[in-house]
Amino acid sequence: MVLGKRLRHLRERAHVSFEEAARAVEVTPLTVRRMEKAEVGLKIPYVKELLRTYGVPSPEIDDFLDLTREANQPGWWHQFRDVVPEWFSAYVSLESEATVIRAYEPHYVPGLLQTEDYARAVLRAGFPNDTDEEIERRIALRVKRQRLLSKADAPAIWAILEETALRRPVGGAEVMRRQIDHLIEALAMPKVRLQIMRFAAGPHPGAFGPLHYFRFGFTELPDVVYTESVTGAVYVDQPGEVVTCLEVLDRMAVQAEPVGETIPILAELRKEL
Repeated sequence: MVLGKRLRHLRERAHVSFEEAARAVEVTPLTVRRMEKAEVGLKIPYVKELLRTYGVPSPEIDDFLDLTREANQPGWWHQFRDVVPEWFSAYVSLESEATVIRAYEPHYVPGLLQTEDYARAVLRAGFPNDTDEEIERRIALRVKRQRLLSKADAPAIWAILEETALRRPVGGAEVMRRQIDHLIEALAMPKVRLQIMRFAAGPHPGAFGPLHYFRFGFTELPDVVYTESVTGAVYVDQPGEVVTCLEVLDRMAVQAEPVGETIPILAELRKEL
């Protein structure tokens, strides 16, 4: 996505139209548009010729091509392609590159903060036809995603969790106790923030379903919002729609219990178990 936006910037700076760029590499103007929007892969010969057409100096072309080769390499999650739906692979990619992740979860603890036993119970409910081996593969992917939190450049995580998610008996009382303990431990991490939306808070603007927001360290990469359904997902990057979603998260953050109350609430819920 970043390289596609850089290609667009270079084309516009050179005052080259889509049609002129397309003629340079003998493709349709639509293909050039799709390259700039990251809807297709970046083929090295095409990129090289486009950069020449845009008047980019040779040393800069070489650097750009190196980045293109790197971008064309499969992500680490490619090894889990047998259990990762195509629509979810983009989520893992965004998660891996984000500097800020904000989330609202009405049903379950966020995947990055789940224990293995809790994840196993959730995945068995969500994928009832999977074999034990496939479930374990999904858990392995989730555990590997969680390594993100221990990186030196870990993203800031700010999640709002419905009280329902903590009272839902996923895997039984012992699994839930360990999950709550894990959340308390995670809150010791400097970049993890968790708020709980109590029943008593009443209706709020995000009550329609899960919502995840990503911000990145690249100026070329827009903020992205992810929502999902039973059969797929929607990725939103139009500024107006993203701002609306961000406002919803901000309003919920005000309505939810303050961050300082999270550990006492978790301890209270654990005691009930």
